[in-house]
Amino acid sequence: MSSFGVRLQQGFKWKGQLCVGIDPSLEQLHSWGLPQSAEGARTFAMAILDASTDLVAVVKPQVAFFEQFGPDGFRILAEVLKEASSRNLLVIADAKRGDIGSTMDGYSKAWLSREAVFLCDALTVSPYLGLESLHQTVELALANNRGVFILAATSNPEASSLQSAIASGSSVARSVLDFASRHSQGEIGSIGVVIGATVDYRALGIDVTQPTNLPVLVPGFGSQGAELSKAASILKTFAEVSICSVSRSVAGSDKEGLSKRIATANAELEIGLRA
Repeated sequence: MSSFGVRLQQGFKWKGQLCVGIDPSLEQLHSWGLPQSAEGARTFAMAILDASTDLVAVVKPQVAFFEQFGPDGFRILAEVLKEASSRNLLVIADAKRGDIGSTMDGYSKAWLSREAVFLCDALTVSPYLGLESLHQTVELALANNRGVFILAATSNPEASSLQSAIASGSSVARSVLDFASRHSQGEIGSIGVVIGATVDYRALGIDVTQPTNLPVLVPGFGSQGAELSKAASILKTFAEVSICSVSRSVAGSDKEGLSKRIATANAELEIGLRA
C-alpha cells in the first residue's frame, strides 16, 4: 500500500479536494427524522456514504457522535469505517486523540496499527500535551502508511488565545506546523495539520504565502461561514494541499437532495480553487 500522502494526492486528481463529514449529532438525526440512537447514526452514515462514494475522495466521520451512543455507537462506527474503506474512500477519523506515554500508545494502536480496531487512513490528534508526546504516534502512522492531522489553528474562537501564544519565538500554531513539516515528505506528505478556514492566519503566525507539502485539513466551510467558492483566496498557497471539509451544509434537513448538495459543494470548490 502506498503512503497516505500519495493516496491523498491520487484522490485529489480523481475526485477533487472536497471532504464530506459524517456527523450524526442528535440534532442532525432529529432533523432527518431518524431515531437518536446508534441505529439512527448507522442509517445516517450509510446514506452519506451512498451519496459521497462517486463524488468525493475523502470522508470524515466525527467519532464523538458515535461515541455518544456507547458500545453500540462504537460498533456502528467500526462498521461505517469498514464500509467506507471498502468503497475506496479515504477515511479521516476525527477523534482528536492526545495523551502521553502508554495511554497515547493505546489510542495509536486502536486507530493506526496494522491490527487497528477502527479502520481509517488518517486520524486527527491534539498536540496540547506537548508535541513530542505525538512522536511515537507519528512514527506508527508512517510505518503503516497512515496519516495524522495535528490540530494547529482551529476554527473555534476560544482557541485563538492559546494557539496564538508565543513560545520560543513562534506561535503555538506555527510550532505545530514546524513539527509536522519535520515528518512530512513527498509532494504531499502524510503528516498534516488542521487549520480552520475562518481563522486569522496572520494573528496565529501562519504564513499562507509560503508553499507547503503538508496536507491541510480545513474545517470551517459551509455552515461555519467560509465559502467554498472563495477557497483559493482564503487558503493562498495552501490551496493545492488542502482538504476542504463540509458537514451540516451538505447533510441538510433531510436525506432528499443529499447527492445534489454534495455535487453542488464539489462544483463550488472546483471553481473556488481555480479563482
